[in-house]
Amino acid sequence: MILQTCCRRIATARPLVMPLRAKILSPAMANTSIRLSSSIPLTEQPGDEPNDVLFNTSFGLRTVNLNRPKKLNSLNGSMARKIVPRLQEWTKSDMANVVVLKGEGRALCAGGDVAWLALRNKEGPKGQQQSKDYFALEYKLDHLISTYTKPYVAFMDGITMGGGVGLSLHAPFRIATENTVFAMPETTIGFFPDVGASFFLPRLDGELGMYLALTSEQLKGVDAFYAGIATHYLHSSSLPDLEARLSELQFNDNDSMQHRLQIINSTIEEFSTGVPQETQIRDSVIGGNIRQGIDYVFQPGNNIEGVLAALEGLSNSESGSAPAEVATWAAKTRKTILQRSPTSVKVTMKQLRDGATWSIAETFRREHSIASKFMEHPDFIEGVSALLIDKPKRTPNWTPASLQEVSDASVNEFFSGRPTLELLSTNDYKDYPHAWIGLPRERDVQSTVGKSDMSTRTAVVKHFIKATNGKQGVKEKVGEILERKTIETENGLNWKR
Repeated sequence: MILQTCCRRIATARPLVMPLRAKILSPAMANTSIRLSSSIPLTEQPGDEPNDVLFNTSFGLRTVNLNRPKKLNSLNGSMARKIVPRLQEWTKSDMANVVVLKGEGRALCAGGDVAWLALRNKEGPKGQQQSKDYFALEYKLDHLISTYTKPYVAFMDGITMGGGVGLSLHAPFRIATENTVFAMPETTIGFFPDVGASFFLPRLDGELGMYLALTSEQLKGVDAFYAGIATHYLHSSSLPDLEARLSELQFNDNDSMQHRLQIINSTIEEFSTGVPQETQIRDSVIGGNIRQGIDYVFQPGNNIEGVLAALEGLSNSESGSAPAEVATWAAKTRKTILQRSPTSVKVTMKQLRDGATWSIAETFRREHSIASKFMEHPDFIEGVSALLIDKPKRTPNWTPASLQEVSDASVNEFFSGRPTLELLSTNDYKDYPHAWIGLPRERDVQSTVGKSDMSTRTAVVKHFIKATNGKQGVKEKVGEILERKTIETENGLNWKR
């Protein structure tokens, strides 16, 4: 322990990083770069911001530092054109052991630069094509991250929304802090939850993903950890020391990816100081009565009309059918959904239901097709203009204006045609290969309940604590799932149907 402490002090005392110029300096690298299409170059272009992304190296660590703090590090083509070739370069280096993504200021990345996209779309077909090309570039980058062959760690320290989610949520390691604010706000601006949301949202516990997609609800701090958005929760003050420690890790050439991930996981856990005790999982949308309401309202058998009817029923507190907190939540949620773009809401519901069966590669190809169609739809320009461009802000005028006016045929049109996006990696999967790193999921707990040696909630909690080597948050997460989803009787423990 003394030796470990000394090593940390030495690592902290010395300069942690050695800045590199953002531009790829190797002419050979530039000449052999893959081109996304004839109109979308992979390398930097005239007019790109010079220092919107900073790349650094410290021993075996490589860092990607998003550097547009005044814009909350919103992602644009200039940034993506720098990140893609750098990630590709690092895959070929035996010296690069771990990649860390972080953001300058109070955000990791608050989203894509949608104001720029909306202004392009106003120019007509040529501008719309520029927007489509941007999404092609962004989704290629996101898929590259989701299938990256080096360990990748995302510091979700601050606002992480939209485009920032695509840069982080598919990584094996996603660290939330007390500053984390996660949301998918796309339906607010007449778009749909993209950047791989079709894949990761349906794979969250229960119907939490559908709820987050349709309402843009924010998850803050440790709630992002409990929800499965993050794999770890640390205090932000620990991140510099963790970064220094990651730079010191060494692997053998023949170490498998699984072995490397296990070592990094153990290293991150060294910096865990416990979850905030004042934040109880059962008091948030992640658990308790409101979580039961989410799973009931957004159950797979409900279309949007069924969802709104269920919310209206729960909000009628005079009937006594729901606790007061659930009634208040239901009324607020119903009002929120009705304020969203009707087209976005219906497309999103189909997207998430279908996306539960898509592979990670199919996800990005299909999302590019859907995004391209949204670039031709009036709601995207209207939503972005009303809420982000026009001063003062105003209420968007959606087209069509109501859910009843959005036909099934118009929704299906967003999913028609054969997706043609060519990705930078051929790797693919249907469930995250690194899902074991985060907290246990409801399906994991359900598969354990009912076994002969798991007849009590206490026994199940102890099982998962042991299986995860005492990972912080396991006791709280598994305990809440058991409290909400099981019945404990003299005859044993049963999962509620």
